[in-house]
Amino acid sequence: MLEPLSPLAAYLAPSAWIDSDHPAVAAKAAALAAGRVTDAAMTEAAFVFVRDAIRHSADYRQNPVTRAASEVLAHGTGYCYAKAHLLVALLRASGIPAGLCYQRLVLDPGNDATRYCLHCLAAVRLKDWGWYRIDPRGNKAGVDARFTPPTERLAFPVTAPGEVDLPGIHAAPLPVVMEALTRHTTWNALYDALPDVSL
Repeated sequence: MLEPLSPLAAYLAPSAWIDSDHPAVAAKAAALAAGRVTDAAMTEAAFVFVRDAIRHSADYRQNPVTRAASEVLAHGTGYCYAKAHLLVALLRASGIPAGLCYQRLVLDPGNDATRYCLHCLAAVRLKDWGWYRIDPRGNKAGVDARFTPPTERLAFPVTAPGEVDLPGIHAAPLPVVMEALTRHTTWNALYDALPDVSL
């Protein structure tokens, strides 16, 4: 399993992009947690909400490009990065440690010119299972991410040459991701310039 890169307190704290202290985020977290006793039940409710109710910007060709968790909640859309920010913020608002994980994936496997991009998902620290990765990017044909601890059911398996699960659980988004989200204002402009890292 991936290891955290920061002290546990960092995975509970609000920040500019993971603004778990925003009133709307805190209220949504409380509503999702209502009547649920365990951290696993609260996590599943938050995961399913972000996966299913927040539209993936590229899947739906939807603007604006959102970044902070509160923006994602307000507009109901976001790329994988932004959706993960919202899920992590909802979990932190409920007192559940959570962070960000990244994969480097082939963007268009059927294309002759191989193009890679970063994909973002979340990791949550559950009392019964420890750190566990979940992917709220949104299901579609060929993508079936689920909450099934301790077994991971992620959106994308790492199988092609050059693809990799990047190490570590990050308390804050990677700078290269935030630079791309901040520079581009439309879903298609961002799609043409998705962030990547060199291995």
